[in-house]
Amino acid sequence: MSSELGMKFVRFFLLAVFLPAGYVFSQQKDRPLELFSVDNKPVDVDEFVYLYKKNHQGREEEFTKEKIEEYLTLFINFKLKVTEAESRGMGNTESFKTELNGYKAELRKPFVAEGDALDKLVKEVYDRMNEEVKASHILISINGDASPKDTLEAYNKAIEIRERVMKGEDFGMLAQEFSSDPSAKSNSGDLGYFTALQMVYPFEDAAFKTEVGKVSNPVRTRFGYHIIKVVDRRPSSGEIEVSHILVRGNENKNRIDEAYQKILRGEDWTKVCKEYSEDPGTKDNGGRLRPFGKGALASAPKFEEVAFSLRDPGAVSSPFQTSFGWHIVKLEKKIPVPPFSELEPALKRRVARDERMAISKAKEDERRKKKLNFHESEELRNKLNQLMDSTITKEGWKPANGLDMSAELFEVNSKKYSLADFATFIQKGHTATKESPTTYVNRLYETYVNSVLSNEEDIQLQRENPEYKSLVNEYREGILLFSIMEQEVWNKASNDSLGQVAYYQSHLDKYKAGDRVEARIFATHDKEFSDQVKETIAKGDTLKPEDLKKFKSITNSRAYEKGEHPAIDRVNWVIGLQEAEADGMYYLVEISSLVAPGTKKFEEVRASVISDFQDALEKKWIEALRAKYPVKVNKKGKKKALSILTSKG
Repeated sequence: MSSELGMKFVRFFLLAVFLPAGYVFSQQKDRPLELFSVDNKPVDVDEFVYLYKKNHQGREEEFTKEKIEEYLTLFINFKLKVTEAESRGMGNTESFKTELNGYKAELRKPFVAEGDALDKLVKEVYDRMNEEVKASHILISINGDASPKDTLEAYNKAIEIRERVMKGEDFGMLAQEFSSDPSAKSNSGDLGYFTALQMVYPFEDAAFKTEVGKVSNPVRTRFGYHIIKVVDRRPSSGEIEVSHILVRGNENKNRIDEAYQKILRGEDWTKVCKEYSEDPGTKDNGGRLRPFGKGALASAPKFEEVAFSLRDPGAVSSPFQTSFGWHIVKLEKKIPVPPFSELEPALKRRVARDERMAISKAKEDERRKKKLNFHESEELRNKLNQLMDSTITKEGWKPANGLDMSAELFEVNSKKYSLADFATFIQKGHTATKESPTTYVNRLYETYVNSVLSNEEDIQLQRENPEYKSLVNEYREGILLFSIMEQEVWNKASNDSLGQVAYYQSHLDKYKAGDRVEARIFATHDKEFSDQVKETIAKGDTLKPEDLKKFKSITNSRAYEKGEHPAIDRVNWVIGLQEAEADGMYYLVEISSLVAPGTKKFEEVRASVISDFQDALEKKWIEALRAKYPVKVNKKGKKKALSILTSKG
């Protein structure tokens, strides 16, 4: 892939396809039944069955012998790639370790959070997920480190505004006048409907505890003080499952419009998706995304808004734009909120990462230290600021001479950590700072202690909990897969211009075209404007820039075949200006030349060539990996997997 955005999409969908959420390897005393091995490393039936069920949930047509065997081939290829990445030492780099440690920190939370508090919060979240609250707010912003004086001033201002609301002044008008939320100027503080896990916890908690028509007392969040007016409550919208077509880049409106016109003409969605979509993770499966609920796509709110606006399965949106590019969305199905028993494991993982868990953080910290047998030298801790002189806040810091670097700071599970260990930690990531030496040293010390505790906790948890160990391994393999694919396929194909041309020249038959016309297409919804433009051109006059801006779209001149655009199919193929109407759109088609059948130019099909070149590179690479690493499929294990997955029971 050639862009960072493409990489993000690929990573997202690789993780979605191959990483199970909480897969538990068989814990039977007997060794699990082997399905296959790669380089003598076994993969068991349970893992494969779990993954297949997870990734094909609700799609009964996929549970056939042919489909399962096809997926088995892909899964073996996945393991081959991971094996190669491991053999190259990709799992030993600092960047890999940093990324994996980031994932482990998140994965670990549900396994180490304080049980009673977590269970209570999870149940609270589930109950709230069954409702949506509509509310407006007025924000009086204040920094988290504000002085007591500034904090009191902000609080008193919030109280004063609330009193004005309670006396009958219009909430929306006050929001426009006083709210620090920039959107309040246009929406009068209206936040629309939301459910659990969509707002910061103190705000959510206050909104759900305030009656409809009532106004809350000032609520403190990390953004400041909020006054919340609850306008309505309604049952939850649940989740939806959609398919989408993505065309990356703001300048590709014409391409998404072409795809949309084909869909409106009744062409097969899957075919159009495969031809036009630039989401490599979904274009070959009809653009299908995993189900999501309100607030799940915080980075693409427009996508969520459009998706939830579709009423009936099969409904298709018109093209719309997000930060990722241009989309068309098709509603597959609406999914009500599942029973608590189904959602509980996933909610535990999410709630454990949510700020609401801060209410039990102090207790958890003490529990963790006790469990890991943490003991600290209070005397040395108190002397840290003396031991680390004022130069520690500057570049190039080194420990002062004469310090007893062997002095023990603390121990964890009988492992001792000295002042020298702490100094090494500081030097490894040291940067200059404007903080005072005392503040800086104490912050670094807390970070160091937490990193040591986290590492020890990870070791202990993997030793004691098979589920966590499995999750860590799956994320580890997912990162390795992405790295090796980027190196061996995506970057090679995207950066090798000569290779692209060579591939194109050796596969010219794939890029043949019939009769074509070289044309520009002007589109508008306004018939009167279209007629005016045609009349202007007929007189020989030149269109003004402001006239061109009135068109909904103007394509660059290029060669078109029949079936590529509705306007092209509806005009006479003669040089000159033609007009056509299709699906409520009025087109002016400027044909500059007729193009005889032949091979498309490389520039016309470069995107397709790169995609085909990637496929070819991957296929050749897989063949080499299969030759390098022996793959053995256990017939008994395969029979068992097929029996489980094709069973109707």
